[in-house]
Amino acid sequence: MRALTPLEQIVLPSPQPPQTYSSEMLQRRFSFHGLKQLLGAADISKAGERMAGLAAADEVEREAARAILSGLSLQHLHDHPLTNAHGQIDSVMRVNYQIDRAVFAEIAALSLGELKDRLLASKGAEIRRIGTALTGVMAAALAKLCDVHELILLAKRLKSGAAARARTQVGLPGTLSSRLQPNHPTDNLAGISLLVYTGLSMGAGDALIGLNPAIDTVDNISATLHHLDKLRRETGAPTQVCVLSHIKTQLACLERGAPVEIMFQSLAGTERTLTDEFDVTVELLDHAYARMAADGPLGDSAEHVMYFETGQGSELTYGKHEGIDMATCEALCYGLARRYSPFMVNNVTGFIGPETHLDNFEMIYSCLQDHFMGKLLGLPMGMAPCFTLHSQVSAEGQQMATELLAAAGANFFMDVYLGNDRMLAYFDTSGHDDQTLREVHDLRPAPEYLQWALTRGIFSEDENAQLQRGPNWGKPEQFCHSELDYQRLLESVPAAYGFTNAGPRPANRVARTLRGNQAVARQAIYADLRPDELGFAANGLPAPRYLTTRAQNREAHLGNPELGAQLSADAQATLVAEHTDVQVVISDGLSAEAVHHNMSDLLPVLFDGLASRALNLGQSIIAPYGRVKLAEAIGEAVQTRLVIMLIGERPGGDALASRSLSAYLAYRLETASQAEAAGFSGNPQIAWEYTVISNIYRAGLPPLEAGSVIAEKALQILAHGAAGNRLEHLLKQRAA
Repeated sequence: MRALTPLEQIVLPSPQPPQTYSSEMLQRRFSFHGLKQLLGAADISKAGERMAGLAAADEVEREAARAILSGLSLQHLHDHPLTNAHGQIDSVMRVNYQIDRAVFAEIAALSLGELKDRLLASKGAEIRRIGTALTGVMAAALAKLCDVHELILLAKRLKSGAAARARTQVGLPGTLSSRLQPNHPTDNLAGISLLVYTGLSMGAGDALIGLNPAIDTVDNISATLHHLDKLRRETGAPTQVCVLSHIKTQLACLERGAPVEIMFQSLAGTERTLTDEFDVTVELLDHAYARMAADGPLGDSAEHVMYFETGQGSELTYGKHEGIDMATCEALCYGLARRYSPFMVNNVTGFIGPETHLDNFEMIYSCLQDHFMGKLLGLPMGMAPCFTLHSQVSAEGQQMATELLAAAGANFFMDVYLGNDRMLAYFDTSGHDDQTLREVHDLRPAPEYLQWALTRGIFSEDENAQLQRGPNWGKPEQFCHSELDYQRLLESVPAAYGFTNAGPRPANRVARTLRGNQAVARQAIYADLRPDELGFAANGLPAPRYLTTRAQNREAHLGNPELGAQLSADAQATLVAEHTDVQVVISDGLSAEAVHHNMSDLLPVLFDGLASRALNLGQSIIAPYGRVKLAEAIGEAVQTRLVIMLIGERPGGDALASRSLSAYLAYRLETASQAEAAGFSGNPQIAWEYTVISNIYRAGLPPLEAGSVIAEKALQILAHGAAGNRLEHLLKQRAA
């Protein structure tokens, strides 16, 4: 593993004032003030760019922007770094300037249009060499000039003979790997086991077995890592394991000796998003990289040990994109990831929803851009074209994206059983999809994994050495000790509609059940909040008050998350400082049905638990069309210490999962705790800390139990003056 260049040694240009770029096309004059506006206008129209005011007004303006961009030299882009709101180069942009200066000197005088032509006429090795000299901004600008064929052609050439290496090699020509994602709404180890067995039985997981946890504590993550490692050893599958918790939690697990084989973190393309929202700094990433080099359990056998996830739109969703468009922010993530020579980078564009990508076209094109930009900057790109039920993206659009990305040489896709993530409530690729793509494009798993799968009868080879599904493909019971053991595991997995297959696809009965449940769950997005069903009167609870947000209707609520995070002017005028300990807020969020089905059981237990400590509670608030950050607007207005935001999450893939509620415990930092929080997070402006309790519904964390869990966590937050990662750190210290 290579040594990292200290941040202060990265050579940077001086920030420049924005200049105006102008041109004339078809007797129309176009002007773009600053490089940010030009880059935004040059891209296709996407929901996020329209919301941010960065999209071109029409196709003619878009082509005018592209024509101007084509004529700009790489030196010009280099000399005009995109700055933050204070005119400064942030840490993410700084890392992007860690480029091969000798190669850049060769190409600096080329215009973007000339560079594009040169790349299209070049072979993979030369394209990769040039990529080492490009910043994320340059890669994004180039992507905006490419059509679909060019995005696929250039990315395909970039699938190199070298591969990322841990126990398996991922990214070799002729291969398509898979990241097995056995997510469970309550981190139930039996359910996780069956989902791992199912994925392995379909030839998935050669890139990684990686779980997104429902509970991000050191104890839970350590236990889950040990369990995944046990499954890996028992099955003999040559792969690596990872639990995708916060990087601080994983570092604590590593200290305990847990098998943190691959270190994970989500990245953002602006420092404000990375630090304020993800609680991560470049210095922390550097520290994690160094720790893995010194203490990672794979030792010298792994050349790459970091794993990053990205996806267009997170910076914009948080309102911290610094005026930079989504594709450029995404490319800046790749420039940051490149610093750590990762084992894998997974792109999840489509995960956020309609505020960033409204429909199939926007999602598909963005995924092609992302894959190309990442590969150009030298990253081992895997792709997860995905969707949520509150967008207009469909399963058919997702499948179109995977076919195009497989043609473009994506290193891996996800394996979420039947595509239905039972914990994160979104829809991704599945092991069925991975095998279908292998058969369509004549691709194989990683060679080390394939040899294991051949011995298990998961795959076989015919007399012409052609790979085909073996007799044990798609049979998870092969890893169980008995039929009784298999049946016990079956009972622990929600939304498992069957394990019968038709070739590489799920059987029709399974597919119809899956799609039917998706259709029902999608309708939950459009249900209206019915306050009389929340159980206040029935349970003898004090009547709530009602507030409105700036989202005046559902269309505005779904399309612009900022509106649901702010109070309407009328609502704001009714609030005064109350100086309470706790303020409970209830909102439909993305599923009113989640509120209807949980609140009557949850609220009495929650209020009893809070009352046991004689806390000063504010009058409960019901706020339709709300988003999570509404907690801060209300908390500041009433001057409470802690806001408990009970909000409907986006519906998952079955009727029950459409009732999934989350509790966001937002702690307003006081003067004494703010300095400690700033030091812990690296964000000097931090004002709020969050603890999240998710998957509250009958098949997840039952609402009666959830009321008690939320109350207990609220009391811990108030007692320690901390929430989120800092609270868990303090609890760990005091337990020791």
